[in-house]
Amino acid sequence: MDLYDKAHSVIISANHRLLKHDPSLIPIGKGRSAYAFRIKGTQFALKKFFPEFADIAPLEASVYHELKGIEYYPTMFEYGHDYIVMDYIEGLTLFECLTRGVPIERRHIKEVDRALHLAVERGLNPSDIHLRNIILTPSGEIKLIDVARFKQPHDPSQWDDLKRAYTKYYERPLFPKKLPAFLLNRIAHLYKKDLIPF
Repeated sequence: MDLYDKAHSVIISANHRLLKHDPSLIPIGKGRSAYAFRIKGTQFALKKFFPEFADIAPLEASVYHELKGIEYYPTMFEYGHDYIVMDYIEGLTLFECLTRGVPIERRHIKEVDRALHLAVERGLNPSDIHLRNIILTPSGEIKLIDVARFKQPHDPSQWDDLKRAYTKYYERPLFPKKLPAFLLNRIAHLYKKDLIPF
């Protein structure tokens, strides 16, 4: 079965439930617009968009094409009208690092800044940078995923606010380095409503 057939084996309901997929696809995540799978026996990941978000696939593919060769982003191998196939990135999101107590070092923050700077140098406008789309690999490298919004008007405030929170709170010696997911989700909810001043 080729990648196109694997992608089209994925059946998603109108309310975004995963109904069916080829056994070679291992579900690894669900986001606001897509499911992600690891393709068994490979180092590939498949991102299959929900039907109403299928138009994001070619947009995100074009961004990955422009980011080609930058080590901080996965390489894209194929895309179709509602899916993308790219490198599988092993590791933990920064959100998972916080919930598991895995240290996030100052150098990791600087690496994210570098990754975003390199995208800007390619004429892109990185936005929607949050804890769930930054991955810390087992070897300590930083990778960024979910780049569809890199062609929208530039809004660096979210990443700048995360950096301020890192400096103001996380770096303090007595600040807990492990936080429950419900608390992080609550903070994110309040932030989206502009109820957390920075």
